[in-house]
Amino acid sequence: MILTHRNHHGIDIIALSGRLVIADVPEVRQKLLATVEQGNGKLILDLAEVNFMDSSGLSVLVSAFKAARAKNGDVALLHLNPTVRSLIELTRLQQIFAIFDDEAAALTRLSS
Repeated sequence: MILTHRNHHGIDIIALSGRLVIADVPEVRQKLLATVEQGNGKLILDLAEVNFMDSSGLSVLVSAFKAARAKNGDVALLHLNPTVRSLIELTRLQQIFAIFDDEAAALTRLSS
């Protein structure tokens, strides 16, 4: 699992690539939670390059969401491929995550 991080006007944008499965969960969770803790709780997760995710991967997203909300922030998901989108919708997590196909729209949402 490869993570890249950048910041845009106080909003952390993390791009993940590869498979988000149980073997990667501890490292990814730690990095996301550290990013939320060090930032202001506004996080965009760019999942364009995530080609597979299992339930443990979903738990990482939920952990990041809870940490962001604890700081009065939020998490938006960006560029979901059809497989990951189906998993998010199957588990009804689209009800808690804002999902975007356009980074500018995600930035606007988290800027307000």
